[in-house]
Amino acid sequence: MSLNVIKKTIALPDGRQITIETGKLAKQADGSVEVRMGNTVLLATVVSNKDAREGVDFLPMSVDYQEKFAANGKIPGGFLKREARLSDYEVLICRLVDRALRPLFPSNYHSETQVMISLISADQDDMPDALAALAASAALSVSDIPFQGPISEVRVARIDGEYKVNPSRSELENADLNIIVAATEENIMMVEGEFEEVAEADLLEALKLAHDNIKLHCQAQKELTIETGNVEKRAYDHEVNDEELAKKVAADLYDKVYAVYNAQIAKKNERAEQLKAIRDEYIDALPEDTEVNIDLLKKYYHDVEKDAARNVVLNENVRMDGRAMDQIRPIWSEVDYLPMPHGSAVFTRGETQSLSTVTLGSKLDEQMIDSALNKGFNKFMLHYNFPAFSTGEARPNRGTSRREVGHGNLAYRAIKPMLPSTEDFPYTIRIVSDILESNGSSSMATVCAGTLALMDAGVQIKAPVSGIAMGMISDPETGKYAILSDILGDEDHLGDMDFKVTGTENGITACQMDIKVDGLSYEVLAEALAQAKEGRLHILGKMKETLSAPNPELKSNAPQNYVINIPRDLIGAVIGPGGKIVQEIQKESGATVIIEEVEDGGRVTVFSPNQESMDVAVDKIKAIVAMPEEGEEYDGVVKSVVPFGAFIEFMPGKEGLLHISEIKWERIEKMDGVLAVGEEIRIKLIGVDPKSGKFRLSRKVLLPKPAKD
Repeated sequence: MSLNVIKKTIALPDGRQITIETGKLAKQADGSVEVRMGNTVLLATVVSNKDAREGVDFLPMSVDYQEKFAANGKIPGGFLKREARLSDYEVLICRLVDRALRPLFPSNYHSETQVMISLISADQDDMPDALAALAASAALSVSDIPFQGPISEVRVARIDGEYKVNPSRSELENADLNIIVAATEENIMMVEGEFEEVAEADLLEALKLAHDNIKLHCQAQKELTIETGNVEKRAYDHEVNDEELAKKVAADLYDKVYAVYNAQIAKKNERAEQLKAIRDEYIDALPEDTEVNIDLLKKYYHDVEKDAARNVVLNENVRMDGRAMDQIRPIWSEVDYLPMPHGSAVFTRGETQSLSTVTLGSKLDEQMIDSALNKGFNKFMLHYNFPAFSTGEARPNRGTSRREVGHGNLAYRAIKPMLPSTEDFPYTIRIVSDILESNGSSSMATVCAGTLALMDAGVQIKAPVSGIAMGMISDPETGKYAILSDILGDEDHLGDMDFKVTGTENGITACQMDIKVDGLSYEVLAEALAQAKEGRLHILGKMKETLSAPNPELKSNAPQNYVINIPRDLIGAVIGPGGKIVQEIQKESGATVIIEEVEDGGRVTVFSPNQESMDVAVDKIKAIVAMPEEGEEYDGVVKSVVPFGAFIEFMPGKEGLLHISEIKWERIEKMDGVLAVGEEIRIKLIGVDPKSGKFRLSRKVLLPKPAKD
């Protein structure tokens, strides 16, 4: 059997290569490719049904990215020993790919479409996440699916002042700027980034470098498509349209809808009710025997809403809720809102509200990570919840959604750079943001509420962090555009850009951008970043009115912690045989004792619910690690009796020999009846063997010496 294998190579700036190959694997899919960089290999497949389901008026596309454990020579943990549901990390990569691909399908294409990307070989240093969208786009490009790409993604990081494309995992550890960018040859589509307080100009420089490299990726995919012969895409007919009805709906209702948006109604429910009333009255006025397709009418009415809302902004220079383009909605916040969590805050901006809590835990509360590529522990977690009531809806809870994972991760990346080091703050930190109201920018409200809750908890963060969501409405025919600060949910839905930026007074800590329009220039992007900075600083100012700095102390109900550094050779003494000693300390004190081996010895961390419990545990540990001093007297306990003396425990974990000759001044022939196991006696440390470290004890030196006969 002959194979028609086609391969293209992309050169990275540092000489490494990415190869795209098709024609060998998964040939029954509509399109499939392998993407390789070093020893990392991704297999991407795409399948799209020929027909759309009846009544579907959107693109039902699913993107799944999964890392096979065998790719890295590992067997999955757990009872099943097989890959299960996607991890949060895999979900985040799914979202990166989906957000880059979805805008490039025709709006009237409604066939069920599935994109599957599998990591089938993994090099520990070559990161696969920035290759996933390239693989998916290439698979779509070599198929007959009507995809208007190609696109690609690259990672750009700044390491020691130098920008690098697709750096290795080890290099990324030293980066202060780390972004993943997706783009076509012409336009940037999506950006995800995390930073250590970088300037807006640095972000723009990284975006330009990313786009220059993506253009090479797109060119390689075009060449691959031509060589496969799949240039022509399939024909489809998924929509029924009535141009006359569309024109009539626009002619009859546009002015009424325009007036509602121009009325500057602040509350979204009032605005939505008025818009719905216009539509319902129009439908109710139709004859009973009308042949008008009501579903089509509703679709065209939505198009009228979109056009009217956008034109009000561009023509009247006013937003639907009456704000100026750069105006932030009213803000109020409150800390210490809940009595029992270790930290809490409510942050409300307009009709968006987050109630966030902080919980502090010990090392035992760390999150264990066990994936195909990563194994370790995470001391900081941020969980974002978006219940249906926050938008006035009723729907069943179906577990954590991909959207919740993505929004939580954005807030996580925004706050994480500002947390104290684990050496300075050994606690495990969990932030939970519950969105109680939502009308746009709920992830940014999470950043603000989470920051305030951390400061309320007494976590000494480096600087407060705030976030803002920017939008844009543009008209390519006239060239008009408007950049909107702190966008509403409707402005996000009807607009051309959703650009979330978080940071401190000193710089950006994270960003996320989705662009729905072609031809966004770097000048417009720079203007949006500058306007975002002004809004971010305004929000920070409002937050500081509530709480300007972290509380100096943890709350009384927060766990206490105490760290004792000990010599390496005393770690075993604290643990005891089979963990006996440390278990006894925890049982008697009620504290949690964590023992770690560090570079310069051992670290014992004690977590306790109260000071009394802490004192008991710390005293016992200090007694164990205290060094015996020659010439000092101790109260000891007889642990065992031997023919030549007895072994006495005179300090926790410290035993020495009380020789038969050192028990009393009188000569003792045998140990029978002299000392008993468990007997308490006073002894003196009279010597330490310099080679073996054994202790020599004496009891007789503490007794009166009898007079000589």
